[in-house]
Amino acid sequence: MVLPEDSNNAIVDALNKINESLEENNQVLSRILNHYDSVVPVMKKNQEAVALANEDNRSTLDKMYETVFNN
Repeated sequence: MVLPEDSNNAIVDALNKINESLEENNQVLSRILNHYDSVVPVMKKNQEAVALANEDNRSTLDKMYETVFNN
């Protein structure tokens, strides 16, 4: 949004400042979004890897030995 620059109208000046501020905010939000999009998939992948590593992946024989020898 571009308003006439030759005007000394306070309203026009205020609207120009608001517009500049909104454009700056959009740039900041865009950088935040780019960071989010680059970090979140990695975090999700790591979370899934940890969950998989924490699963009980012992063999049936190992589980049987545990029940036999822990009683």
